[in-house]
Amino acid sequence: MSLSRFIKNAQSEWMRGNGPESDIVISSRIRLARNIRSYPFPMLATNQQSEEILNQSEKLLRDSSIQNIGEFELLKLSEMNELERRVLVEKHLISPNLANESRNGAVILSENESISIMVNEEDHLRIQCLYPGFQIKEAWSLANQIDDIFESQLDYAFSETRGYLTSCPTNVGTGLRASVMLHLPALVLTQQINRILSAVNQVGLAVRGIYGEGSEALGNLFQVSNQITLGQSETEIIDNLHSVVKQIIEHERAARQRLMNESKTRIMDRVFRSYGILSHAHIMDSKEASQRLSDVRLGIDLGMITDVSSNVYNELMVMTQPGFLQQYSGKKLSPDERDARRAEMIRTRLNKS
Repeated sequence: MSLSRFIKNAQSEWMRGNGPESDIVISSRIRLARNIRSYPFPMLATNQQSEEILNQSEKLLRDSSIQNIGEFELLKLSEMNELERRVLVEKHLISPNLANESRNGAVILSENESISIMVNEEDHLRIQCLYPGFQIKEAWSLANQIDDIFESQLDYAFSETRGYLTSCPTNVGTGLRASVMLHLPALVLTQQINRILSAVNQVGLAVRGIYGEGSEALGNLFQVSNQITLGQSETEIIDNLHSVVKQIIEHERAARQRLMNESKTRIMDRVFRSYGILSHAHIMDSKEASQRLSDVRLGIDLGMITDVSSNVYNELMVMTQPGFLQQYSGKKLSPDERDARRAEMIRTRLNKS
């Protein structure tokens, strides 16, 4: 494997599978924050200390237990250019923080990209597992398995009273962030989304945009995750998220049925108008592309569009991001050039379908 292997294709292999509730749930993710005792947190570590963390992480890849899970590759951020880093962010394989500010930063990726372990990010290790559809419990099982292997080889920073110690106090305890990415166009169109999200916030969950904290919910994509990491067990956190997401799915399904019963012609017009524009436009900015692709995905899930796979939507949501567009073009592009290239890419992909 090589870096080019991970940035060549917009869609990770794990995304090609259709998990449970995949018409609404795009992906499920578990992230565990871990640090090694006797080393300062990355922001305070010296260059030598962060290099030692990197070396220990690389050594773990030779452990037979890890090799039984799959094939892994360690990629150093220092050996990547700006566009390559940005593509990995757009594919949700690394965080913007790791891409922009990291000393001896690296990422360990599994062959199908469902496992991503960031090294020397905000914490020494951030173990991430991604699954298609609504499989948050399955993602937790895999992350927990990897964490147990690492903990058997590393001396984690752990307190009997506080749990796992992390750079950010909001992660202390379990160090667990469980999140589910949802496509909720019907709740947005029926103007129920604010009421639903307000209720979600009241039960200890956070709602963010597609790239996590501080990002915008483009294309009707919302990331729902736990806020509490201290005082609850991992099982309690995941069960709470699972229960709430099930209710959100039910509300979205009810909203879609309401649209079909009361406004079918209007929704069909919206879907096919966006499909027509995407199929013929020669300029398309990222915000409009996200919204119109959301309309098309809704049309696919409602059975209005039958000749385009939902996987095309997943692929285009990454392919049309600025970093991937420029990496694919082999050069940096101005905003106007990106808009033209984005439109061309969408036209080509939809016509191919």
